[in-house]
Amino acid sequence: MDLRKLKTLIDLVSESNISELEITEAEGKVRIVKGGIAVAMAAPAPVAAVAAPVAGAPVAPAPAVVAEPAGKVIKSPMVGTYYRAASPGAKPFAEVGDSIKEGQAVCIIEAMKIMNEIEADCSGKIVQILCENGQAVEFGQPLFIVE
Repeated sequence: MDLRKLKTLIDLVSESNISELEITEAEGKVRIVKGGIAVAMAAPAPVAAVAAPVAGAPVAPAPAVVAEPAGKVIKSPMVGTYYRAASPGAKPFAEVGDSIKEGQAVCIIEAMKIMNEIEADCSGKIVQILCENGQAVEFGQPLFIVE
C-alpha cells in the first residue's frame, strides 16, 4: 500500500467517529487505531501475529505515561456516542467547576439510536471533562474526574 493511500486512510479515521480501521489487501494488512496506539503495516502471515511497522510508514507516538487522576472517575457504562447536552445548542448537563450530586445526569450516551442519560455515581465538583462532544466512547472509558 502506498503512503498516499495510507495517509488518506489515517485522515478518514481521524475525521470520523470510528476508533479503529483494519484493511487487508494482497500486499499486506493495515490497522489504524484512533487514540495514539499504533499505525502498522505487515505482510500477510499464515497465523495471527502482532503487526510490525514497515520502514517509512508513519507510526503514532508511544502513549505517554499518565499519572492516576486525583479524585473519583465517572466511567462510561456502555459503548456509544458521548453528548454533553440533551440537544445541539442546549446547556450542557455538566461543566468544569460544577457541583454535582449522586444520581444527577451528567451526560448522554447514544447507543443503537437510544439516548441514555448517564448519572453521577458520586457527589462532588467536576474538575475535568475527558471527552469531546460527539466522541465515540468505550465501555469503562473515563468521562469525568470529580473531586
